[in-house]
Amino acid sequence: MSSSDLLLSRRDLAFLLHDWLDVTRLTERPRYAEHTRETVDEVLDLAARVAAERFAPHNRAADTGEPTFDGQRVRTIPQVKAALEAFAETGLLAATMDESVGGLQLPHVVAAAAFAWFQAANVGTSAYPMLTLGNANLLLAHGSAEQIDTWVRPMVEGRFFGTMCLSEPQAGSSLTDLTTRAEPQDDGTYRIVGTKMWISGGDHELAENIVHLVLARIPGAPAGVKGLSLFIVPKVLLDDDGNLGPRNDVVLVGLNHKLGYRGTTNTLLNFGEGVHRPYGRAGAVGYLVGQPHQGLAVMFHMMNEARIGIGAGATALGYTAYLKSVAYARQRPQGRPVADKDPTTPQVPIVAHPDVRRMLLAQKSYVEGALALVLYCGRLLDEQKTAPAEADRERAQLLLDLLTPITKSWPAQWCLAANDLAIQVHGGYGYTRDYDVEQHWRDNRLNAIHEGTHGIQALDLLGRKVTMRDGAALELLLETIRGTVSRAWKADGFASELAGQLAAAVDRIAVVTRRLWAPGDPELALANASVYLEAVGHVVIAWMWLEQVLVVEALGSPEGAEGEFLAGKRQAARYFYRWELPKVGAQFDLLEGLDRTTLDMRESWF
Repeated sequence: MSSSDLLLSRRDLAFLLHDWLDVTRLTERPRYAEHTRETVDEVLDLAARVAAERFAPHNRAADTGEPTFDGQRVRTIPQVKAALEAFAETGLLAATMDESVGGLQLPHVVAAAAFAWFQAANVGTSAYPMLTLGNANLLLAHGSAEQIDTWVRPMVEGRFFGTMCLSEPQAGSSLTDLTTRAEPQDDGTYRIVGTKMWISGGDHELAENIVHLVLARIPGAPAGVKGLSLFIVPKVLLDDDGNLGPRNDVVLVGLNHKLGYRGTTNTLLNFGEGVHRPYGRAGAVGYLVGQPHQGLAVMFHMMNEARIGIGAGATALGYTAYLKSVAYARQRPQGRPVADKDPTTPQVPIVAHPDVRRMLLAQKSYVEGALALVLYCGRLLDEQKTAPAEADRERAQLLLDLLTPITKSWPAQWCLAANDLAIQVHGGYGYTRDYDVEQHWRDNRLNAIHEGTHGIQALDLLGRKVTMRDGAALELLLETIRGTVSRAWKADGFASELAGQLAAAVDRIAVVTRRLWAPGDPELALANASVYLEAVGHVVIAWMWLEQVLVVEALGSPEGAEGEFLAGKRQAARYFYRWELPKVGAQFDLLEGLDRTTLDMRESWF
């Protein structure tokens, strides 16, 4: 077994990308015409090798030797910079970008699968390129040609890294209350003054420069989120030739010390403190991206990409811990079968015990279902950008908009549950630093908070996504799932056994959603939004499993390792439908009853 075999399953990725999503068909489109199945597989193999050789070996070292700040410099262990340089050499920083900026023009779904290797190997180190990719993609979509040449090209080369600066100490997730201001200057630039909190990758010496994307208010802007504008604010300013110039007025106040993700610097930044005074005056120099007061709409380009990236990272952390707990269960002898207590017989590996198999099977159903959802969203992004028919592009975008909060939050909740089970499989050893699974749990715990908490994603799903365009997105989702159900009934066999259960759950989504909004009381409708997110998320993962079962049935029952792989898929689907999907019935009952328990709770009663 190679070291990459404990990160992700290469066979599972091939099953999802080729047997199910048929990504080779994308190469028939002009944008992806230079690629073939062979190039797709070469990219995955390259990602697996670099992740295993350059990212995984320092995962523990970056956790125990987290970044430090001495008041002048941020220091990280040297392996982080070396790994990021190796990543830049692969070209994957520009995997999906246009050839005109040095990109590979890979399908987004393939890029997501490739990057998952790095997230599984070392989520702390992989956060730096993930943020940089989102930053660069935003500027490619909304920046000027000059901004792309100045800031994106160095990011593609791995010389500059990027961040997103939204939160502030007094505002948290409430972007309405942001106070950072942007004062216009005669030369067309702005001077940025304010404080930003929880900025991942906000300071380090891993690259020549850091390109911050900062939300701020121009004087006279409307109140609330409609008054926010977006600015490029580099750590180091550039001269007319693009060379590094003076330090911008961006000051690191300190590092936040986290439960997990310790390899990623997390910072409190002051903009415009007056420490550096570029060009003789205080205020950080910023460059407007897009139009004034449209900053949040532009920033959502990066935020939505980041949300799916967080779901992918949560999935990868759950997946690698699952594979490691399977390996441990196969190797760890302990006890004897219930029916054979003879103490003179050899102990059996713990995988022989039914309760251990239950925990492993639960993990498998969570992580393989989540990976399917993440890659399905990548395929939707490819459809949105390259489908020949405009109607198909619009359909993909609508479905992706609805699935984004689920893709962010479901893996963050249930792949964390998989991490918890991985610790349990390891027993007492799982709770020590002798094994990786405790770190994977700590790292994954942040993903329910990252890029909008679980509760915020729930409000987004129920309060915005299912109601937008008079419910068109939800209707599209239900119609799409019903299409899978119809195919399963026609296929007969095991797939048809699952189809009826999924059909009933889909019908409940429609009924419950109408019931929640029928009274016309948004506060009541949204009081239990998190339950709605969890229930709908479970139905979506059940759909992902039925899609996989249809492929498994079509592939038949081959002998050997392939037959074992497909049998494992069937059993994981069976587990999810028998153990997990029934849970949504009670959740839908609660929602349909318009329960007011949480809404009516008074602060004084706590």
